[in-house]
Amino acid sequence: MATSQAILVATAFLGRAGWALRRLQGILGGALLLAAPFHGHAQGRFMTKEGRVTFFSTSIIEDIEAINNSTASIVDVTANQFAFSVPIKEFTFKRTLMQEHFNENYMESDKFPRATFTGRFTDADLSVLTVPGNHNFRAEGDLTLHGVTRRIVVPATLEIKNGQLQAFASFNVAPADYNIEVPLLVRENIAKIVRVRVVLIANPVAAPAATRPAN
Repeated sequence: MATSQAILVATAFLGRAGWALRRLQGILGGALLLAAPFHGHAQGRFMTKEGRVTFFSTSIIEDIEAINNSTASIVDVTANQFAFSVPIKEFTFKRTLMQEHFNENYMESDKFPRATFTGRFTDADLSVLTVPGNHNFRAEGDLTLHGVTRRIVVPATLEIKNGQLQAFASFNVAPADYNIEVPLLVRENIAKIVRVRVVLIANPVAAPAATRPAN
């Protein structure tokens, strides 16, 4: 099975009923539409709709920081798959005007409402997560932002603690790589490299209840 298909079908295990799956698909959008049936158990799969993504940029004029606490994500440590969907308009800034410019002039949020990151952990034995403590991995996949998709590799730290999956990552993004144009008038205000940080605390997905045979 192709990597993209394997990741997109990960939502098949979510929820104990059809409404739960449809609800999550609505949150994650097209990035997690089913492409093929998923085979396996729900053990080792974690999800959240409240992951945190922040970005920070610094320039000679000013520093810019934004926070998003509405990131939906699925991580399957058994099948080694993950998918994230970030609603762009949920980023909040200290200044309202800055937030308006971000959505209207740079990110074109009405046209490109979500950023997605789907992929797998490379060169990793995820079974080490059974050992207490932080474990370092590399997350490799497709980051789609502003309508542009690029392959990236992100260093990540994972830990299963108190039954929850805790994940942390920090990496750089160049707006120019995703055709995000900065007006000449404010070009000195915007850094060429933006630092992105991800903090995820995800709960395990319950296995679907067994279906009783019809009488």
